[in-house]
Amino acid sequence: MANFDLELDASGLNCPLPILRAKKSLATLESGQVLRIIATDPGSVKDFQAFAKQTGNELIESHEDGGKFYFLIRKS
Repeated sequence: MANFDLELDASGLNCPLPILRAKKSLATLESGQVLRIIATDPGSVKDFQAFAKQTGNELIESHEDGGKFYFLIRKS
């Protein structure tokens, strides 16, 4: 498990709320810091891939475990 600087639990939220919350959380981080997001919306997998591409942030990790989706995004 990679280290992270901030965790966002977006469980139970549907698109686009996990992305919007992640955007807000990333804004509080310094460049190079890592945000860990926990989501339950299956659509969030594609959403966070697209989000990382659009914003230039790095999606380091993305996996599913027991119906929860975990993402690690490094702020560019």
